[in-house]
Amino acid sequence: MIYLDHQATTPLAPEAREAMLPWLDGPGGTGFANPHSPYRAGRAAAAAIEVAREQVAALLPPGGRVIFTGSATEALNLAIKGSGARRLAVSAIEHAAVLDTARAVDPQAAILPVDAEGLVDAAVAWPDGTELVAVMQVNNEIGTIQPVEALAERARAGGALFLCDAVQGAGKLMAPAGADLIALSAHKLYGPKGIGALWVRDGVGLTPLIHGGGQEQGLRSGTLSPALCAGFGAAAALARSNAAAEERHLAALWAEARAALGGFTLNGSAARRWPGNLNLRREGLDVARLMSDLRDIGFSAGSACASGSGRPSHVLQAIGLDARAARGSIRIGFGRYTGMSEVIEACTRIAAAAAAQ
Repeated sequence: MIYLDHQATTPLAPEAREAMLPWLDGPGGTGFANPHSPYRAGRAAAAAIEVAREQVAALLPPGGRVIFTGSATEALNLAIKGSGARRLAVSAIEHAAVLDTARAVDPQAAILPVDAEGLVDAAVAWPDGTELVAVMQVNNEIGTIQPVEALAERARAGGALFLCDAVQGAGKLMAPAGADLIALSAHKLYGPKGIGALWVRDGVGLTPLIHGGGQEQGLRSGTLSPALCAGFGAAAALARSNAAAEERHLAALWAEARAALGGFTLNGSAARRWPGNLNLRREGLDVARLMSDLRDIGFSAGSACASGSGRPSHVLQAIGLDARAARGSIRIGFGRYTGMSEVIEACTRIAAAAAAQ
């Protein structure tokens, strides 16, 4: 398979896998020890977790702490519900983990619009008395990069917390230094599935969602997996060291794919976007048939979390597309291990199959 769906998930980096293996020991080893146990093996596992915490923290601003969670969705729930905020403002193109959680807390949550390019205006208005503003760093469907620094500054100046879903940006872009809460996920930066993190600015108080043993500084009870933490940490360290070269690689792939798919129209900004994402539409395109015809190419019609719902993308509708145009759109996601020859072959075949419909 030619894999072109890196917004859905990324392959596990070999370096992350190697970092995980010592903590998956069976009988005869010690890596399986509970990191919350007081004896030597437990302390060794706990030390590995702290190394990983520092590696993940290196992707984030100074002056905060990293709380490991089971996913970015859990991290976002902890941020929104745990903050105690009851009047919320969130962008129209947030992931469901933010939109649905915000509406559960505040059914009247203000929805901040985006323009036709999928960008939130840095001067967008939100209601007086708003207590938490949430805008993602990079959109998972159309790849647009939001002005999160300016929005964070405005939110904090007005007395609101600023939450940034940095799942698609972590390890690729500098984290928003002005944010109060930042969520990220290991499996979107070549780490393992089943672990995420929430960065919490010093001085920001949260109420835990999960009660029990008081692990993770009292905010997230439950036994941590040293293997998952170690894999997350190694992936974070690798992303930080390779960021510039990786962006150049992705930009070259994006340009080649865009040229090969000239019969398609770009969704979202061409300039303010992460080059690992290419979201395109074509009049009258039957995406389900296209994907069926090209089963050995891994691309998508949008967010993996919403696949099978039958609903048109709320992100594409937010930029002004009608349901037909939204359903005629595809998302192609490039990654660290994607080769130019793979992109040329896949896009040539996608273009031919689309033209034949």
